[in-house]
Amino acid sequence: MVKNIAQTFNRVAGLQGDKTAVIEAKTGKSVTFAELNSRSDGYAAMLKGRGVKPGDKVMLMVTPSADFICLTFALFKVGVTIILIDPGMGYKNLLRCIEGVAPTVFIGIPKARIFAAIFRRTFQSIRIWFCCGNTFGLFGPDIRKVIDNNPSSFPVYSPGDDDLAAIIFTTGSTGPPKGVRYEHSIFAAQLERIRDFYGIDHEHIDQPAFPLFALFSASLGACSVIPDMDPTRPAKVDPQKFINSIEKYRVTYSFGSPAIWNVVSRYCIKENIKLQSLSKVLMAGAPVPGELLERVRSILPDDAQIFTPYGATESLPIVSMEATEILNATWAETRQGKGVCVGRPLPGIDICIMTIDEGPVAVLNADSLLPVGEIGEILVRGDVVTRAYENNEKETKHAKVFDPDGKSFWHRMGDTGFLDQEGRLWFCGRKAHRVVTSHGTLYTICCEAIVNEHPQVYRSALVGIQNSGSKDLSPVLIVEPVKEYRGSQGELLAEVASLTAASPVTAEITTFLVHPDFPVDIRHNAKIFREKLAIWAAEQLRKTT
Repeated sequence: MVKNIAQTFNRVAGLQGDKTAVIEAKTGKSVTFAELNSRSDGYAAMLKGRGVKPGDKVMLMVTPSADFICLTFALFKVGVTIILIDPGMGYKNLLRCIEGVAPTVFIGIPKARIFAAIFRRTFQSIRIWFCCGNTFGLFGPDIRKVIDNNPSSFPVYSPGDDDLAAIIFTTGSTGPPKGVRYEHSIFAAQLERIRDFYGIDHEHIDQPAFPLFALFSASLGACSVIPDMDPTRPAKVDPQKFINSIEKYRVTYSFGSPAIWNVVSRYCIKENIKLQSLSKVLMAGAPVPGELLERVRSILPDDAQIFTPYGATESLPIVSMEATEILNATWAETRQGKGVCVGRPLPGIDICIMTIDEGPVAVLNADSLLPVGEIGEILVRGDVVTRAYENNEKETKHAKVFDPDGKSFWHRMGDTGFLDQEGRLWFCGRKAHRVVTSHGTLYTICCEAIVNEHPQVYRSALVGIQNSGSKDLSPVLIVEPVKEYRGSQGELLAEVASLTAASPVTAEITTFLVHPDFPVDIRHNAKIFREKLAIWAAEQLRKTT
């Protein structure tokens, strides 16, 4: 029987009762598990009473808060499909995504409700509206004020195998954002991995920088501290506020982008702060440099663990590795251009490497599978792997590959990499970002590692510029200096050129540029938008010819 994680939360709330479930760092407001469960029942009853029913698609546009968590559990209890879209993706992408899924119910803060009123055509599929916040009657009552705070226990919807819990959109870092269909079984499997592999339970206090992860913490009986930050701009986090809530509430566990921990760790070192309560840190969303792992390790207790899970919106988590093994066993090879080792598959997850193919692949052919050590496309199979995209059959066919028996399928991660002799997965870069030249194929993560060794290089990006009359690309290496760099760009590029010439991984790269501030993805602020940099690089090179 497929589990609805709202059922799991109900059981946990019954056991935890008066224990604090959620704390809002910004307001200091807190709610117990009993209050969180009762409030979610109140929301569920109110929504059902207003005509919301199983199968409805609900556009949820509420900021990270106790109400966001209450509403999400309420919607799971009713049995609707929740639509979650990063508002930071820009209004054009946001409107395109909303049109693509055609929501029938809207729940949002006043700012989001005003946005919907401006773009009425995009929201024309909405039949029921709710506002979570005070608009002085302009958009109806504030639902926080009208729900029954002491409702009867609401019967949790029992989902079938194909019932959708949510549609969660990708960041669109390598193309238009896609709506990923999350059945209830996916959330249940993810919850199981987080509980069993990372050991998260009722004794932990979580500070999740990605709002949805608070749902898992609540379902595992852990208290969640909602940090005082804009989750759409993790690189702009105020480190003092982030650290203050960790210390004030004795946070033991935190998941966030490398961009957050880059800012927080630098601040801690500068101010001589040690985060004594933290026992686990998870960093995901982009490759995590060894230097950052060293820095974060230096601000945590000696026995703390740092994990770098690997996955995607379509499949998470699937592979993981702990910082000690990275720094002791694989980071030296990463620095030499081998790729980034992301670890071993989690229990119940299968990984294979397939010959790179640009088109759809209906059935996995044994002849296309690559041996240990050979770079190809990364494929994953397991119970946390989603089946399809919403209203996007073309992308679904491109991303899913069936086994010959037709009973199971693999997801194409869109990444390149290889498996080593120990069964560990190495990541070499996005498939779309590789640069195919007349001499062979260059992989971004491998090449950039050589240049990132320069002490004045904050990060780098390999891009390919189209040669006229040829399918081959010319490689261009773009560097972003550290903010403190005040030297000559010419001198820096000359030193970068010496590094690349000395390595067989990058020897054929002879064109270099400096960019002051790389464009990055909106969810983690860590994935480099190489597509944008390629356009910029082509323009720069045209100016010099």
